[in-house]
Amino acid sequence: MQTKRFFLPENELPTQWYNIQADMVNKPLPMLNPATKEPVKAEDLYPLFAKELAQQELNRTDRWIDIPEEVREMYKFYRSTPLVRAYGLEKALGTPAHIYFKNESVSPVGSHKLNSAIAQAYYCKKEGVKNVTTETGAGQWGTALSYAANVFGLEAAVYQVKISYEQKPYRRSIMQVFGAQVTPSPSMSTRAGKDILTANPTYQGSLGTAISEAVELAQMTPDCKYTLGSVMSHVTLHQTVIGLEAEKQMEMAGEYPDMVIACFGGGSNFGGISFPFMRHNILEGRKTRFIAAEPASCPKLTKGKFEYDFGDESGYTPLMPMFTLGHKFAPANIHAGGLRYHGAGIIVSQLLKDGMMEAVDINQLDSFKAGCLFAKAEGIIPAPESCHAIAATIKEALECKESGESKVILFNLSGHGLMDMTAYDNYLAGNLTNFSYNE
Repeated sequence: MQTKRFFLPENELPTQWYNIQADMVNKPLPMLNPATKEPVKAEDLYPLFAKELAQQELNRTDRWIDIPEEVREMYKFYRSTPLVRAYGLEKALGTPAHIYFKNESVSPVGSHKLNSAIAQAYYCKKEGVKNVTTETGAGQWGTALSYAANVFGLEAAVYQVKISYEQKPYRRSIMQVFGAQVTPSPSMSTRAGKDILTANPTYQGSLGTAISEAVELAQMTPDCKYTLGSVMSHVTLHQTVIGLEAEKQMEMAGEYPDMVIACFGGGSNFGGISFPFMRHNILEGRKTRFIAAEPASCPKLTKGKFEYDFGDESGYTPLMPMFTLGHKFAPANIHAGGLRYHGAGIIVSQLLKDGMMEAVDINQLDSFKAGCLFAKAEGIIPAPESCHAIAATIKEALECKESGESKVILFNLSGHGLMDMTAYDNYLAGNLTNFSYNE
């Protein structure tokens, strides 16, 4: 058998992040100040984000942005992550397709989220910030930010979506081990939370709600900044280390992907693996397909509208041009908590508008079925979010089987599911159901 895993030597790890905005034919529409309806400037974001992060957010000219040495040193603890040829899955499907996956589950916190958490914590520390706030759904981002905040000596406050707080208690425990304060959202600790609970006392929360609470706390707390794990352009920028590594690793494998697939919540993991490959479509005319796999219960890309909307439920954020189900949308309580977000990042939204990528929606039961098949074939139990990418990969691989075409498929395994075994227990016991979006 040929080599199954591909690693990069330390001297070939990325030294810069890739900013796709510099290469996009149609730049994303600007974010707007909700009060003035004027385009947001970097200084408008300074009260909320570290200054360098705000500048990265609006940078549309620099293709490459240097990764600070302190961040690169932290990356070296777990990067490069392996590119794996999924021989077991290929055999189980009987497909002529060559399937590869980038295994981001090997990071210290078990997911890709650490790639941006380290960078955001570093920039906050550099600016003299002492406290950071954030939201989290499934807990992958909250775990990553808690770890990174501890590394850089910051105090972290995490608002975790209440349904995930209850479904995934051990992620909460991990955040607390790293020293973070974790609060189920909506809570009575913020004005936004009180208003939401007053209107709906039994509400189980959403990422939009948790964002409102985290933003409000950041604005009320001295020496504090808000951080987040997806949606914003600077977050996706940091995640491009995934695709930049995968480029070199695919070259080591002697292949190039015909399609790149990732699950989709707000866009950071999808953009992270896709954008470095997509630049070759933009600049060189390659024809690689890019497929975002989202839950059928929260299908902002496949059933949402492209319009200006808030990134949070209470309307604290700038207005963002994105595919959205509406910032008041209350998603079903599926176990893929990291994908229960109403909108898509502005870069991905523009790329979808321009036909540079595709989107598919996946039912909850189909995602867990795919995850179980992958676990048996490859020995890794995937996160419920990652199961959506696996389900989309299996669909494409089976179409190759029907057509007899030997396509090369690359997908991102964004995290492991070892903290999600309650979800698998419920699936195996037949207690999960599908939820569909009702317009």
